[in-house]
Amino acid sequence: MIYPENFEKKIGFTEIRVLIENECISSMGRDEVKSMEFETDCGQIEMLLKQVGEMMLILQYEDYFPSQDFFDLRSELIRIKPEGTYILMEVLPDLRSSVFTLQQILDFFTRTKEGTYPYLRKLSSKVVLEKSIHQKLNLLLTEKGELRDDASEKLMKIRQQIRQKENLAVQRIHEILVEAKKSKLLPSDTEITIRNSRMVLPIPSSGKRQLHGFVHDVSASGQTIFVEPEEVFEINNDIIELKASEKKEIIAILTAFADYLRPHLDDLIEAYTFMGVIDFNRAKARFSISIHSSIPKLQPYSLIQWLGAYHPLLLLKNQAQKKPVVPMDLILNEDQRILIISGPNAGGKSVCLRTAGLLQYMLQCGIPIPVKETSTAGIFWDIFLDIGDEQSIENDLSSYSSHLLNMKFFLKNATSQTLFLIDEMGEGTEPRVGGAIAEAILEKLSQQKAFGVITTHYSNLKSLEGKVEGIVNGAMLFDIHRMQPLYRLQIGKPGSSFAFEIAHILGFPEEVMQLAAEKTGETQLSFDHQILRIEDEKNQLEQKKAELQLADELLTRALKRYQDLYNQLDQSKKEILKKAREEAAELIRQSNRLIEKTIEEIKKSDAERKTTQKLRETLKEFQKVLEEESKELEPRPIHLVKQEINDNKESTNETKPLQVGDWVRIKNLDASGELFSLNGQDAVVIINSVKLNIRADRLEPASKPVFEKKIRGHLLEDINQKLQDFRLTIDVRGNCAEDALAQVNHYIDEAVLLGIKEIRILHGKGNGILRNIIREHLNQHQSVSAFSDETPEKGGSGITLVKIK
Repeated sequence: MIYPENFEKKIGFTEIRVLIENECISSMGRDEVKSMEFETDCGQIEMLLKQVGEMMLILQYEDYFPSQDFFDLRSELIRIKPEGTYILMEVLPDLRSSVFTLQQILDFFTRTKEGTYPYLRKLSSKVVLEKSIHQKLNLLLTEKGELRDDASEKLMKIRQQIRQKENLAVQRIHEILVEAKKSKLLPSDTEITIRNSRMVLPIPSSGKRQLHGFVHDVSASGQTIFVEPEEVFEINNDIIELKASEKKEIIAILTAFADYLRPHLDDLIEAYTFMGVIDFNRAKARFSISIHSSIPKLQPYSLIQWLGAYHPLLLLKNQAQKKPVVPMDLILNEDQRILIISGPNAGGKSVCLRTAGLLQYMLQCGIPIPVKETSTAGIFWDIFLDIGDEQSIENDLSSYSSHLLNMKFFLKNATSQTLFLIDEMGEGTEPRVGGAIAEAILEKLSQQKAFGVITTHYSNLKSLEGKVEGIVNGAMLFDIHRMQPLYRLQIGKPGSSFAFEIAHILGFPEEVMQLAAEKTGETQLSFDHQILRIEDEKNQLEQKKAELQLADELLTRALKRYQDLYNQLDQSKKEILKKAREEAAELIRQSNRLIEKTIEEIKKSDAERKTTQKLRETLKEFQKVLEEESKELEPRPIHLVKQEINDNKESTNETKPLQVGDWVRIKNLDASGELFSLNGQDAVVIINSVKLNIRADRLEPASKPVFEKKIRGHLLEDINQKLQDFRLTIDVRGNCAEDALAQVNHYIDEAVLLGIKEIRILHGKGNGILRNIIREHLNQHQSVSAFSDETPEKGGSGITLVKIK
């Protein structure tokens, strides 16, 4: 059940219909768009989504799919069902081209590999199209779509006679014109003209009796008459009779063709309906691609678990204006069924609510939605909406009265399969009473196990989390330093309107602000301050977390750099030592040979034995020294080097007070940077362009590395933005090999920087040339661990799935 009747207009689905309808190429497809309805059967919804998903793959990865000559001829085919009727001649060209398109579509699914596009293949398998229809039409029609002369023997004979008579008429009137010029009846520059589709001669009214024939017209002055010569008149009458026979024969041919078609009409009408469904799916697929849609995992029960969801209309608008759009994560399940969103005005509360309603409605109409592929979606039987001003002068209803009537309907009809959406709940009446009624309504809807998203500024509704089962708060985040909304939804905490903060920034008089605070009361102010305090503490924790993550990352990188250098050095040392040992060994061998030779000579010369022995001992001592020196060059284990690094980290600088601009190191961490500000024990250090708040007693002087580069900007914000903007698929179709490889290299570098472990490269199928070039390049890329074809249902060989090291 959908409530109210104008739900589609209020939630924005009317615009979605128009956008999809504009993508259709036939009236059949547009009719399908107009008849599109909200479905509640999970199997039916899944089938509709799968059909669109397969068409998205076809449009993105296949080289060709028929997209022209989608003519709707069903009314004409129904008209010729009775015996004796004939098909209209002007329909035949469209029938021929559209039947050919139908055959191309069926052939496309027949040619594709078994198991590819199973839902559309199943749809096409039900279509029965008699192939001889197109052959028959080719025998009847010329390339220009006119009836061929040889469509029948009788027609050919009649048309030959018509052409003979027409040639004779032209020939005879020219002869009469020449004779009339010779006899001076007509001036020499007179030409044959046409009146009433007849060839006539313009002659002076004074000479009308000199030329026998039929007068077809008279000039405005009456000085000239237009005469069809009598002889030509008779020939033309014969032509008229022949053309009547031609028309009669054409009707006979069309009747015979209708008789031939009649046994196939039901199948043909169904085939055209299939063509309309294909056009409809193609239009939905084109629209879905434009808003980066995917198909979430579908569950047959009430559930919303969307990651990275966008409002489709806002996304299209901002894409056109080249503005960023902030996605949202929305989770509604058995534990948190009702989400109460609060926050500043114009902060995005209503957009979140509308996104929830619109995407769920689109999904159950069989349209993929702009969420991450890892999202999960359930099925609701009802969607109820209370949004906007519904006051009615005719029915004597105020806005709040209309709101109460809606709430009455919600309470009466809501179940565990209902999704209700209420914008600015409780507004329109005295706040204390409106808040109390709103609180009671939410408690009752929670008892009925309904699911919902509401927006509000009321503090009593924000405090329901923890008191009422299934209710959870959500806040639209706001940058209190820059005083601007961030348009990000954070579930699990209430939001503040930041009314006092905004008023202070705008320069409201202090006495007015104090008076407002007194009138607001301590309880409300305390509540808002608690929200701000919680937010501040959360930001501090996130800051600490970022600091620890950065320190850990710096340490990990330093150790990895050392390990790499150590491995390189170790390898170099081994090679040097090997070479040195070889040279030393060779030197010893040479020395041995030299000494032995000397000793031999001494023996020959009767030298003393004692002298020879001394020379041998000297040689051994020399060899021992060489071996000891070689051992000293052996590399040390890495754990000893690490220990030595830690033992020698004491700064060589003289102890002196820290000053802004000094290069400092965080004690016990291998992380250093520039001291940005110092206020007592509160210090801010810039490390790798990231500002860290830290106590001054945790810092110590350090030497600034000569290779350090300063990069301005907020690193963490840049990385978060890159992660939001990063797409898991890059499209290089249409690029030359050089440009494609450059894009792939940059894309892989981005993935490595952001820690993405799996990416997809869309290069299309075609002849496989670009695919082979890219894969040869990937095979040699140092950051790539593996690559393969994508699964058939996601693009097959048209996409390469890449694993990053």
